[in-house]
Amino acid sequence: MDADHLLDRGCDLADAGRPEEAAACFAQAEQLGSAVGAFNLGNVLRDLGRPRPAVDAYERAVAGGEDDARLNLGLLLVQLGDVAGGTAVLRSGAAAEAMGCALALAFALREQGERDDAEAVVAAQAEAGDPEAAAVLTCWRWCRTGDPALEPDLRVGADLYPSCRADLADLLMRADALDEALTVLRRGFELGEVECMLPLGNLLWDAFGDVDAAETAYRAGSAAGDVNCHTNLGLLLLEERDDRAGAEVELRRASADGDALADQHLRRHWGD
Repeated sequence: MDADHLLDRGCDLADAGRPEEAAACFAQAEQLGSAVGAFNLGNVLRDLGRPRPAVDAYERAVAGGEDDARLNLGLLLVQLGDVAGGTAVLRSGAAAEAMGCALALAFALREQGERDDAEAVVAAQAEAGDPEAAAVLTCWRWCRTGDPALEPDLRVGADLYPSCRADLADLLMRADALDEALTVLRRGFELGEVECMLPLGNLLWDAFGDVDAAETAYRAGSAAGDVNCHTNLGLLLLEERDDRAGAEVELRRASADGDALADQHLRRHWGD
């Protein structure tokens, strides 16, 4: 069987939920000289929870000329704690115009506190015609400046980058356009955008007094991993439902994830 057939067979096996057999096919394709085989092998090994062998496979793929493997390699190195190495890979990928590397590099730089460099990278990508990068740039500029003149760009970016939708709602709330802000956030909620769940819950509770709908939004955000939703759900259960047991569960979950506000309320109400 030639490399192309092995690649096709491996993809079919992966789609069928048979990753070990898929990995064997991709490994055979790599042995026949396929850099794509090494790339796909890295993906399967990563998903199987074998990050170090996955890194090796990605590195072989890059060495074999598969530039698109730079994105997954860089992200995995950062995840494993090699921030410098991962950032260097993403930077080389961005220079090679490898798919997704420029935006990933910008986010990595931002995580490291290099906000000016991050914004410069994403601005260059936006100027090159990347609409998602333009949406990210608008979001970051809104967070930095709060400039209401960004409203048209936030509206354009809302369907491209979920944080843009949440920021658009923030702008509308600051302008006291609460009904439209509610519509914007509900749309994000319908799309499953975690970024919209906390502000939706807050708006429903604080401005509209809809405790049931606010609780639904907070629970959705909590289930999606938003720590602040755990905190606010705990406060809602405490203040609106008189459910101390449920509130304590939510606040302790948030506290375990490092939320200082949850700690304050645990000390106040449970003496922690």
